[in-house]
Amino acid sequence: MTMRWRSLLAAGVLAFGLAGCAGVYKGPGTSSSGRLDDTPRLAVISAFQPELTLLLNRLQGPAKHSINGVEFTTGTLEGKPVVLFLSGISMTNATMNTQLVLDRFRVTHIVFSGIAGGVNPQLHVGDVTVPAQWGQYLEVLMARETAPGKFTAPPFITDATLPNFGMMHPRPVEVRSAAHPQIVRKFWFEADPKMLEVARSIRTVDLANCSAGKCLARKPQLVVGGNGVSGQAFMDNKAYREYTFKTFQANVLDMETAAVGMVAYSNGVPYIAFRSLSDLAGGGEGENEMGTFMGIAADNSAKVMLAFLAAWK
Repeated sequence: MTMRWRSLLAAGVLAFGLAGCAGVYKGPGTSSSGRLDDTPRLAVISAFQPELTLLLNRLQGPAKHSINGVEFTTGTLEGKPVVLFLSGISMTNATMNTQLVLDRFRVTHIVFSGIAGGVNPQLHVGDVTVPAQWGQYLEVLMARETAPGKFTAPPFITDATLPNFGMMHPRPVEVRSAAHPQIVRKFWFEADPKMLEVARSIRTVDLANCSAGKCLARKPQLVVGGNGVSGQAFMDNKAYREYTFKTFQANVLDMETAAVGMVAYSNGVPYIAFRSLSDLAGGGEGENEMGTFMGIAADNSAKVMLAFLAAWK
């Protein structure tokens, strides 16, 4: 065999070996499948630390794992095996890290607990909502102005059928899954019906209305059902809040849940989200209420989520 052919053969073997190893994480405790353990667990997600504090304090037998800088903590909550972690704030973080937990743990169901902005004028700060479906309300066409105050979609965009807010025309997102491999457009990502049924059975959670000397004007309530929307903007605008309620009949809005719902749909994993109102997304009097009532809202959401886990079979 000539030196040239020997070199080509060696290069081919090396390339084959590297191709076989590409993308495979082999850290301590990692199984051959890439999972960090094989216990069936509920993934319990919050966006940022104050939302997760109460849950971490209740976790039994915690064990920590770090992947890509994200800390995952396994253990039990209300007797159920779980993996707790922070998605990070906003849609890309939520998408990326929800997929990460599905890839590295044996997740049977997804539960989100956190705060949100209230959209439905019948709801109040401190209330806990459990929407039946979530959509991405800031997936939009930015249309050109074709006449003063008139914004028109180009003729090849036929899915911008919802009412617009100025140049912003909402659209569904493209999605596919193992069960439905063909790309389709979908706006609403439905929470799991069985999980919603358990949430509707919750009756005895004592929701707080005071924290650090600050009290709400009324006792918070639990509302199961209706719509939620998510997008990559902190919303604190009265006019856009009113548009969001009118257009999507949304109870609440946040920056993560619809992204989690989309990942859950694509992977065929049931999900549900518990969101407590920390503010009114621009609908309240004076400045945004989140800084004052975030603690009450975060703990109220966590309390309802714990009651859900206790009731979950």
